[in-house]
Amino acid sequence: MNEKEVINSMILARLSYYNLAGMLHLYREAGSATAVVENSKHIRDIIPDATGRLTEILSDCDKMRPVAEAELAFNQAHGIKTLVMADDAYPYRLRECADAPLVLYYLGSADLNRSRVINIVGTRHSTIYAQELIQHFVSELGRFSPDVLVVSGLAYGVDICAHRQALDCGLETVGVLAHGLDDLYPSRHKPTARKMVTQGGLLTEFMTHTNADKINFVRRNRIVAGISDACVLVESAAHGGGLITAEIARGYGRDVFAFPGRIGDMYSEGCNNLIRDNGAALLTDAASFVKAMGWESDAELSKARTVGIARDMFPDLSAEEQAVVNVLKTNNDLNLNILAVQAGMSVSRLTAVLFELEMKGVVRSLAGGTYHLLS
Repeated sequence: MNEKEVINSMILARLSYYNLAGMLHLYREAGSATAVVENSKHIRDIIPDATGRLTEILSDCDKMRPVAEAELAFNQAHGIKTLVMADDAYPYRLRECADAPLVLYYLGSADLNRSRVINIVGTRHSTIYAQELIQHFVSELGRFSPDVLVVSGLAYGVDICAHRQALDCGLETVGVLAHGLDDLYPSRHKPTARKMVTQGGLLTEFMTHTNADKINFVRRNRIVAGISDACVLVESAAHGGGLITAEIARGYGRDVFAFPGRIGDMYSEGCNNLIRDNGAALLTDAASFVKAMGWESDAELSKARTVGIARDMFPDLSAEEQAVVNVLKTNNDLNLNILAVQAGMSVSRLTAVLFELEMKGVVRSLAGGTYHLLS
């Protein structure tokens, strides 16, 4: 991408902070940032429907040029990629969105146009339940679809847990920031962020010296949603940033999933309400997620089903696996939650055990989260 177009894109992005959709419309009508900037003093000659506010904003193009040039020099000195919309490396999923950023700043190694991209979001006050769900979901997802890219916001709670679990499982993970790449908030996540740069990346639409203001987190959420194929809400109160991301994802036509929680739990209320109102599909495990997304061609589970699971008459079972089998022998076709109670396991642990049993051909999953012991 030529430097002129990059700098002009940065100028327009800086000027359009409060009118992003309008500036994006001008950009798309004109065909490039350079065309907008070079015609900024008479923009209505080429785009008659340009608003008065936008024509006023464009009068400051020359003032913003030194800022853009200094930012580009900083990026080049620090290995930060400046991605404009015409760049092949710009996330194509995000480019389709009506309020896509004109410029992204990226420090990392992951391909933002990976064939499989999901975001995992939720409350900053995650419980042990959420942490166990993330641990098992991400580890299983990595086995089913090892090329998946995990995106989140590097915040406390669900976000950082998702990033760390992805790293531990060998998956690449990208954090979308609400500030520039000259700093990191929260600072205690810097060790994780450093790992992500070599096994994923850090992404933002904000120039350096941009504070992590409240409005920037809301803007950040649209990038998390737009860059992904699907949004996975793990745990959320009745109101929160995770629900905002899920709502934005729905508006973009993305698939939205939510893990259910116990009725009455504060940080399950948002997920339960979303499922109840058909705003998200109920999610219990990675296998059902992969199936719902149509990704089974990538999955270990699909391979096992296609080739056929060679089941021994008496396969070696762990103590936990045998406990589940004993419960199903007594009362077959049990719902996941009931089975967890009768087997004396947490839902997250049971999910992992059931996966192993399915791989061994001992059980199979039925509709509605029910499991059947094969004869």
